[in-house]
Amino acid sequence: MGVELSTTRLEDAAKWAKQSKLEQATNWGRKFSLFTYPFVTACCGMEFMSVAGPKYDIARFGAEFPRFSPRQSDLLMVVGTVTEKQGPALKRVFDQMAEPKWVIAFGVCASTGGFYQNYSAMPGCDQVIPVDVYIPGCPPRPEQVLDAMIMLMERVQSGRGHSQLRLKRESIIASAAEEG
Repeated sequence: MGVELSTTRLEDAAKWAKQSKLEQATNWGRKFSLFTYPFVTACCGMEFMSVAGPKYDIARFGAEFPRFSPRQSDLLMVVGTVTEKQGPALKRVFDQMAEPKWVIAFGVCASTGGFYQNYSAMPGCDQVIPVDVYIPGCPPRPEQVLDAMIMLMERVQSGRGHSQLRLKRESIIASAAEEG
């Protein structure tokens, strides 16, 4: 699962294998139940709405109903331009989300600041929160959004999301502190 482990005791190896299988099953369930929180700030919102329509139907990925409370969501979709004034609010929304959590930067403005190269536009939302998947385009096509969802689902299944890796690292550190 990406964490190298060597042990000489058979029961430690069996325990690790069981945790690995449990983690795999848990990640499989998370993969198909992404509860989105849309942080929509600009014109990309129209493309975001079209993805939820019947032609592209984001519901087949388990992300049908947007949650408008960060405490009920695990996928933050940053859609559109993020200004410097909105940065603290975006960080607060991200901090309120349940663990593990994932982030998609929707559009070129959320990814790099877009063509707004001025003092008020943030040069990408990754200045304040970690981003798992970037979607390029101004505005991005709905097919690109579906591709990004598939890419994120693969990352969730394999445990390669930012928060999944952080939680895994913290549990390894905690178990090492208990042993030593």
